[in-house]
Amino acid sequence: MKIIEQVKNEVLRRNQEYIEKIDSYNFWENHIKFVVKEALILADEYGADKEIVELGALLHDIALVSHVGTKVDHHINGEKISREILTKLNYPQDKMQKILNCVLHHRSSKNAENIEELCVCDADILAHFDNIPLTFDVAYKFHNFKTIKERNAWIKSAFEKDYFDLSDKTREKFKPRYENILQVLGFDKSN
Repeated sequence: MKIIEQVKNEVLRRNQEYIEKIDSYNFWENHIKFVVKEALILADEYGADKEIVELGALLHDIALVSHVGTKVDHHINGEKISREILTKLNYPQDKMQKILNCVLHHRSSKNAENIEELCVCDADILAHFDNIPLTFDVAYKFHNFKTIKERNAWIKSAFEKDYFDLSDKTREKFKPRYENILQVLGFDKSN
């Protein structure tokens, strides 16, 4: 079995355990599959090593899926868990470090040290735009907005933060899609 399939199966296994034992939230369906998709698109566009990018995208939230630590430190714990998984699968050390760095630095494109890390960072953000209903779900579940206007302002702000967290290169490519999303949601420049 190819390494990518093995890692994906491990992520899916842990995801299922999380759903059954911790919470019904499905990391795979709500986020990780979108990160992988976007990361591979960026890898093609930017000429990055697709294996490194795909494995980095699959493992970037492994600490959350494994319910280890907190969201604040999930990149650090994720790097450790990823090392254990890749070592167990006898993945080559030189390539392993590149994947571990994708996991460790995925929180912001400003931390990216190479194009593979940048692909994973930006894909992590772009995935939020692939699952827009999840943003609305978060707004309803975790915030006590008194008005629709407050809720919409929060959602627009979340999308703006994500958009401006993208690398300059990806932000420019994504701009037309971003503007379309805002328009469809009724978030024009005056909202």
